[in-house]
Amino acid sequence: MPLPQGILLCLGILLMIAGGGLALCVGLPQFSAPLFGVGLFLGLGGLGMMCCGLCMAMKNLQVAVPGHSLLHPRTGTRFSPRQALAIQRRLDRIRREMSEESVSRVPPDPDSSLPSTPPPWTMEPPPSYDTVMKSQQPVEQL
Repeated sequence: MPLPQGILLCLGILLMIAGGGLALCVGLPQFSAPLFGVGLFLGLGGLGMMCCGLCMAMKNLQVAVPGHSLLHPRTGTRFSPRQALAIQRRLDRIRREMSEESVSRVPPDPDSSLPSTPPPWTMEPPPSYDTVMKSQQPVEQL
């Protein structure tokens, strides 16, 4: 748990205990109204701090939200809802354009297409290894 949430939770629990103890044990309404008010104030303040810390901790939990990986990258950064909507609309528009291009594509002319069989081989075969080795002059030794 990150430091701010932990501090808020611990401080909230500590203030709740201190305020509850002060309000219930020392400052009962019959004996001392000011101590009861201070204890109640501390207890409610501690409850508020603890709720705030819990809310911050819950906000930072990574919940698996179904969606496209571009809209929820693994780096931990998230797009705002406005950015995610803009990206989704752009991706949809690109997909529509791509599908329209594939549908409206004109088939190629049969004259310009490649032949079904390759042309016959017109070059002579390369010389054998022995012929090449014999044609090279021997390298002189130093």
